[in-house]
Amino acid sequence: MVRQLGDLHARITHVIAASFRLKYAIASFLVVLLAAAAVAALFVVRHTADTHSLSGLAEHAARERLEPELTARAHSIAARGADAIAAAVRAGDAAGIARRLQPLTDDATVAAISVASNSGRTLFSWHRDTGGAAGALTAEATAKVKTLAENIPGAATPETLATLTVVLEQAAPVPGVSLAARVEEATARRARITWWLALAVGCLGSLLAAALMWRAVSHLQRPLDSLIRSADRIGQGDYTRPFEVQRRDVLGELQQALERMRGQLRRSTVNKSYLHSVLNSMTDAVFVTSPDGVIKVANTAARKLLGFSEEELLGRTILAVLEERERADFDLLQASQETRETLVRTRSGQTIPVSLTGSRIDSDDPQFQGNIFVARNITDRKRAERRIRFLARYDALTKIPNRMQFHHVLQQTIARALRAGQVVAVLYLDMDRFKEVNDTFGHAAGDRVLEVMAERLTRAVPRETVVGRLAGDEFALFVESLPADSDNRGPIAQLARALLTEVSRPFQLNQHEVFLTASVGIAFCPRDAENVIDLIRNADAAMYYSKQNGGNTFAFYSPEMNAAAVERLMLKSKLRRALERDELEIRYQPKVDLRTGRISGAEALLRWRLPGHGDIPPSQFIPLAEETNLILDIGEWVLNRVCLDYRQMQAQGGDPGRVSLNLSLKQLRQASFILRCRSVFRRHHVSPTAFELEITETTLMADPQRTVRLLDELYAMGLHLSIDDFGTGYSSLSALQQFPIGTLKIDQSFVRDATEDAGDATIVRTIIEMGRSLGMEVIAEGVESQRQLQFLRVNGCHYGQGRLFGEAASVEDLLALLATQAAGGAAPFAHLLRDAEQAAPRSA
Repeated sequence: MVRQLGDLHARITHVIAASFRLKYAIASFLVVLLAAAAVAALFVVRHTADTHSLSGLAEHAARERLEPELTARAHSIAARGADAIAAAVRAGDAAGIARRLQPLTDDATVAAISVASNSGRTLFSWHRDTGGAAGALTAEATAKVKTLAENIPGAATPETLATLTVVLEQAAPVPGVSLAARVEEATARRARITWWLALAVGCLGSLLAAALMWRAVSHLQRPLDSLIRSADRIGQGDYTRPFEVQRRDVLGELQQALERMRGQLRRSTVNKSYLHSVLNSMTDAVFVTSPDGVIKVANTAARKLLGFSEEELLGRTILAVLEERERADFDLLQASQETRETLVRTRSGQTIPVSLTGSRIDSDDPQFQGNIFVARNITDRKRAERRIRFLARYDALTKIPNRMQFHHVLQQTIARALRAGQVVAVLYLDMDRFKEVNDTFGHAAGDRVLEVMAERLTRAVPRETVVGRLAGDEFALFVESLPADSDNRGPIAQLARALLTEVSRPFQLNQHEVFLTASVGIAFCPRDAENVIDLIRNADAAMYYSKQNGGNTFAFYSPEMNAAAVERLMLKSKLRRALERDELEIRYQPKVDLRTGRISGAEALLRWRLPGHGDIPPSQFIPLAEETNLILDIGEWVLNRVCLDYRQMQAQGGDPGRVSLNLSLKQLRQASFILRCRSVFRRHHVSPTAFELEITETTLMADPQRTVRLLDELYAMGLHLSIDDFGTGYSSLSALQQFPIGTLKIDQSFVRDATEDAGDATIVRTIIEMGRSLGMEVIAEGVESQRQLQFLRVNGCHYGQGRLFGEAASVEDLLALLATQAAGGAAPFAHLLRDAEQAAPRSA
């Protein structure tokens, strides 16, 4: 290598001397040649410039003479044209304007004519295509188009109608004037310029020669410097970068020789830079240590992981980068042959979990022996594992224990309580009508309610009490360490009331205040059950009992509740078969005109006759049907059945009047409800005007904007609409006015005590008066006595229905009443009206 570099130095010296001589000769020749060319070019350029200068001067003189003449002529033509077209402009005759300007357009010097009104509107426009002759003379003139007008009777004054614009164009003039004085001046100026240019050429030649020599030396020096740098890199063991200079002279041969030598060395040698590039390209931290664990190499990822510089890591042991608690169990020999999870400590004191994989370096040369440790940051994996463990035990939305974790903790608590002879109380809580929140405000709002609910429950109970979310809107909590020798129902009842109070506070949803309630069931261990499954099931049964009693209350478990829960489950499963087995039937409650005693319509009532159980009341199976969405199929079956009965009564001579059907919120929210109604009426060939849909106030106000739109469509179809159980909901008078309601039905709870309770009597009178004021019909439900009947008649109620007029009848019984009414003309219930009048003085 030394001999090669010596030969290289000799050849470089020879090349430098030869190159300087050659460059100097070439530069001298080029300087002389460029100077001669510059002088010759100077005289040619100046002669051409003088010629152009003389021609330009002559043309300038000719233009100075012709331009005033052309401008005067343009003004003359414009004035003549303005006078010629005045009458045509006044008359608005576009053709006349063109005709009178024809002589002007025939003039070869006229290039363009335009006429514009006072408002800026173009009345006439014409231009000649002259081909754009270079150097042509142009002149433009305008003239006002005027006429005489009598603004004052007997006095004519000129009036401007428009503006005429004329553009003249004439070819460039041929100079013909004497220019002796100007030529003499130009010649003198040329002499002066020639002397200055000669001097400038001499200076420029000198500077150019110097620049060429400097460039020749620099051009030779740069490749020499590049060759020296490349030789230095090769001496340092860097064979990766090729030479930067490519030439075709002696230097090029030298560069090619060095490039061949670099290539041979690169193919036969693995350099240190390559190894560093490989290690620093790895994303995992790599430590190369000696056999005793001292770090000799640490890649870029290792330095980033620990926050130390390379100088700070080199010389340390691999044990020093581990967290202190991990060092005691670290065995260097074992770690160099396995993969393990451990913790490393950074410069800032932070601990990072890593997966550490060790390998031994086997070599005959002692300087290459040692170990390689690869550390992979597993922080994300550990975080994901913690997240998975959390989600397996805690609810992701409310951050409280889920069903599995709650069962697990409760099982441990029960085991401790049984050993210690103590009592555990479980409270099972379920939101009342929570689904309405999701249906009205959306599931995002429902999730927010559940989050707030979990926060409220956690705040309302003692710190050691565990609160869990078992299902959608179902929560549970337990209280432990209760004494076994005392009645714990009092303290637990107090806790339940506190929970209900906390739940009933308003929720803020989409700028609306929403009030919700809950039902709570309570069970004790070991009194009610001694294991988790039975204890929670019994608390659930008690909760459902609270919900059946109207909600917003709590109940303690009793064995009878399980029987009710089992029966409810059985009814739910049997209700699915009720339609297939034809167990449902329709009964009709007559609607009686309280003024005449005649039947003016009927309300269709659904009944379920379950074999072995008898009649199941609607209050028991309708909620089950709504829970399972069977209400949609049942509602369609009812509509078909009532249409068939209506056709039967019409065919047999009975006039059923208007038949009412109850409509649930589920049916109204069904997207295809209106289409299904139309389809049923069309299939049975009955008019929608013969039916009335009864809707509760709660259904009306669940989503007023959407509901009013649907009710408008039903009303447009011909259906009558009525509010059922009026007075028990929360609708306002202003809300009622926006719905197409034709009938109000007074709830039977008010009618029942109207003759005994002054408050109920006032409510009934108010509803009757309000309905009459709004032009609505008023029906009283639950009429059971002569006194109630007379009270309603005295206060002007239109219609009534109830047991006083008989139980709900089959279609055949109702048809018999209607046939009798139609045949004899007598009112079936007129005698009841007479009896009520006779009893009136006695009741007063």
